Amino acid sequence: MNRNGLAGRVAVVTGAARGVGELLARKLSARGVRVALVGLEPDALKQVSARLHGDSDHWYADVTDHEAMARVAREVRERFGRVDVVVANAGVATGGPFADSDPEAWRRVIEVNLIGSAVTARAFLPSLLESRGYLLQIASLAALTPAPMMTAYCASKSGVEAYAHSLRAEVGHRGVKVGVGYLSWTDTDMVRGADRDDVMRELRRRLPWPANRTYPPGPAVDRLVEGIERRAAHVYGQWWLRGMQGARGCLPALVGAVGTREMRRFADRLTGMRTGLVGAGGAADEQHRRQVGTECN
Repeated sequence: MNRNGLAGRVAVVTGAARGVGELLARKLSARGVRVALVGLEPDALKQVSARLHGDSDHWYADVTDHEAMARVAREVRERFGRVDVVVANAGVATGGPFADSDPEAWRRVIEVNLIGSAVTARAFLPSLLESRGYLLQIASLAALTPAPMMTAYCASKSGVEAYAHSLRAEVGHRGVKVGVGYLSWTDTDMVRGADRDDVMRELRRRLPWPANRTYPPGPAVDRLVEGIERRAAHVYGQWWLRGMQGARGCLPALVGAVGTREMRRFADRLTGMRTGLVGAGGAADEQHRRQVGTECN
């Protein structure tokens, strides 16, 4: 698959209603890719689909639901005839001290980001094996270095990185390539939602350059598209993330020392921090779970 070979391919993008997923769907569509959008916001997905070039469609599904994702995979295969690319992008986040965290929100971050990625791959792997396709797993700077106040998110993104590396070794001999995409703080609803908390915002601003910046999504998503074209094993949304790979062995000790100092500085401001999922995507996930709970009752 190369730049000219993307036209006519079929790509599945989860978490496609907004943010990185929505912009990635638009940029792939502009390259002639037929896109299947998956997410929890049917109205937003419909609007995104209507704005895409050429042929596209959308599916409402929770990526943690095995039966729902198996149905989506079957319907996408019937709708488009094949699947060449799957981007496991769906994700949620929560922040704040672990000791005061909401257990349900903490668990949900792991479920969506890690288990949901595995459910997505399991559902679409038969189609990818048939097409000798490409799976791009979206990870994060949080996979490269730990950070205080982000225990669930760091654990989930470290998990998806390791999972994707393991899967790459399993399916490579059958023609399927698996890549990991790394993004730093990107201007999305999730990051803006986290920044609404004064402590989280100030802690992030005290990170060393260039990790203390918020980056526009456009250039990062362009790099993701280029990585899909190359079927790359690693894709870096920001140029400096590649250099973090070589230094990651030293980072836990460094973050532990600096983080201890910063947490001491903010200790008297940690009480009462919001502990739920952040951003519009987090709100959509919470609404979906409430609806499911009502239907079950």
